[in-house]
Amino acid sequence: MMTGARLSWKEVRDRIHQRILSGDYAPGDRLPRDADIAEELHCARSTVQRAMQDLSDGGIVERRRKGGTRVRSDPVTRATLDIPVTRTEVEQKGARYGYQLISSKTAMTPRSVTGNFELAQRKEMLRVKALHLSDGRPYILEDRWVDTTTVPEILDIDLTTVSANEWLVQNKPYSRCDLRFYAESASPESAELLNAKIGDALFVIERTTWIDEAPITLVRAQTAPGYQLLTRI
Repeated sequence: MMTGARLSWKEVRDRIHQRILSGDYAPGDRLPRDADIAEELHCARSTVQRAMQDLSDGGIVERRRKGGTRVRSDPVTRATLDIPVTRTEVEQKGARYGYQLISSKTAMTPRSVTGNFELAQRKEMLRVKALHLSDGRPYILEDRWVDTTTVPEILDIDLTTVSANEWLVQNKPYSRCDLRFYAESASPESAELLNAKIGDALFVIERTTWIDEAPITLVRAQTAPGYQLLTRI
C-alpha cells in the first residue's frame, strides 16, 4: 500500500506558523510536544524539531529545555527588521517610558493610505495618533491607521493606557510587511510635539502590514531629533 510523501520541515514550520497567525495559538500559549505534533502531521520528530528551531530563530516561538515551546509574548516577526515594542525599546536603553494618546477616531483613509494598503477604494479605518516618551522627552510620534475589519478587537482596547503599537505586536502577527525609511521636514504640529524646529529633517519609519491579503495596520513613526536606529543581523 502506497503512502503519501512526508512533510518537509519547511511545510511543518509553515503549518505551525499559520496556526499562530490565525490565533489558534495565542501569544504565551504553550505548543504541543514535538512528538505529538509529529504524530498529528505524520512526520518524523526530527522534522518537527527542525521546524521549531527555525520558528525560534525567527523570533516566533521560544524554546526552553524542559520548559517546552511557547508562542512569544512579544513576537518579533522577522521581515527585514524586527517590529519593536516601543516601550521595550526605550526601557532597554535604561530610560523611563511614557505614552500619551493624542487622538483615536474612525475616518476614511486618504488616497496615500488606501494606496499603501493596495486597496481599490477608500474605506473607514481607525486612526490613532500617539506620542511615545523617553525620560519625559518626546521619542516617537506615531500616526497609525488600523483596519477594524481585520482587527475588530482593537475597538475594545483602552488606547489611553495601552499603545496600539504594543497591542498589535503582541496580538496580531503579520504575514507580510512593507517597510520604508525616509526623511521629511517637521510640520508645525510635529515640531511642537517632538521639540523640533519647523522645517527640521525628521527620520520617519513607515510600516504597512497584512495577514494574507487583509490589511492590518499602517504606521508613520516620526522620530525626535537625535533618534538612532540599531539593528543586528
